[in-house]
Amino acid sequence: MTKERKHSIIAISLFSSYLLSFLFEGQVLHAITNKFQINNLNIFFSAMVANFLGLFLCGFFIHNQKGAKQIMVYAIVICIVFMVPFFFSPTILWPISLIVSSFAAGLYVAAWGFFFKNYTISSERIKTAADVLILSNTIMIAVNMTAIHISPYIALILSAFILFLALYFQMQLPRIFSSKAQKDNKVIGSKYFNNTLILLCIFIAIITVNSGLMYQVINPAFDHLKWLVSWYWALPYIVAIYIMKHLPQKISRNYILYLAIAMIGFSFLAFMELNRSAWSYLIVNTLMLGAFGVYDLFWWSILGEMLDYHKNPAKIFGIGLSTNVLGILIGSLICTKGWTNVENKTPVIAFFIVFITLMILPILHKYLLKLLKNHIFLSTFYEMESVTQNKNMSYIVETGKLTQRESEITELLLKGRTYKMIAQELFLSENTVKTHIKNIYSKLQIKSKVELIGLAIDKSYFKN
Repeated sequence: MTKERKHSIIAISLFSSYLLSFLFEGQVLHAITNKFQINNLNIFFSAMVANFLGLFLCGFFIHNQKGAKQIMVYAIVICIVFMVPFFFSPTILWPISLIVSSFAAGLYVAAWGFFFKNYTISSERIKTAADVLILSNTIMIAVNMTAIHISPYIALILSAFILFLALYFQMQLPRIFSSKAQKDNKVIGSKYFNNTLILLCIFIAIITVNSGLMYQVINPAFDHLKWLVSWYWALPYIVAIYIMKHLPQKISRNYILYLAIAMIGFSFLAFMELNRSAWSYLIVNTLMLGAFGVYDLFWWSILGEMLDYHKNPAKIFGIGLSTNVLGILIGSLICTKGWTNVENKTPVIAFFIVFITLMILPILHKYLLKLLKNHIFLSTFYEMESVTQNKNMSYIVETGKLTQRESEITELLLKGRTYKMIAQELFLSENTVKTHIKNIYSKLQIKSKVELIGLAIDKSYFKN
């Protein structure tokens, strides 16, 4: 792992832990507003809208890594400054600070798309996404426990310290990406790419409606289990992501996606049927957060793959994650009228939404198959045993009657190398590499890298 990649992971993880524990319906903010008996619903909704706008709009005025680093540094400073009012009694500065900070946080996360793309090769982005999600949620647990069991103000100080650390690591990142690879975006029809992105955004928004339902349905019902909730809430989420990161390639990811949908449905069913004991919480939360872990890693990594198809990663990453926030906001608003009657109306609404989700998502999934296939196949070949890789490579070489140079380029392509990386490793010009790849595709009678990877994984790929 390069120093730039490591620093970018640490910086976004630290900042995200602050976002999760404070701004985004975090336990620190909960503890402070509860201390003054403030109705925090309107505050939380305003913060989510501001965060959505920051994520969605960032890519429209940030166009390069230099601008991304600047906005990320400014965002951290803004969040530190606007945290100060919360150390004092409530004033009009509280909602203003929260809205401004949430908007700045959205800008920060979207702008990180440049560092996600530039310092993690395509085949490794699922691992980077997993590292960020695991680390940020682990830190969040520590901050939440501090807010609940020690003092919200000590947790606030801890959050500020985390932001200063994030600022330090952010400053270590380069302002300019010293490679022409940033300009070498993959060629794909704009209509196909836009349609795929729209479908993925719909997919994310529908799934995360359940997150909003969780915030307004499940969490308030188990408020009496503060000690258990404070440390266990995100644990199934972290474990699920860790398992997905290290999952053997012979296990189909498609089945796990459908399993995760079922887990969400069963979690709400369990919530309706079980009591509010600790054991009930363990069952409900494990099912719900485990499923969210699977899907968060799924769309973070898919969005990571899509960054190579667009010149502005902040726009793609920001728009994609903004639909995550939009889904949570919609779910929360659905429950607003009935959330004080958790035991009756809201669980029924929640389960109805889950049912609709189960009906719609398989249809959306069919439209995403090409994108998913590329994403999963690339990871599959890269992690196959050496003996299997060599055997499949021999099949490709014999089938296409490839030259030694073409064989070398094919193997590097299958391992996730970009055109520029291949050119550097083989001491060739990028134009020469592109010519070789065109000849390889012609000999194998394929048209894309997706088909090449499919052939490397399964010899009967084109017969299916």
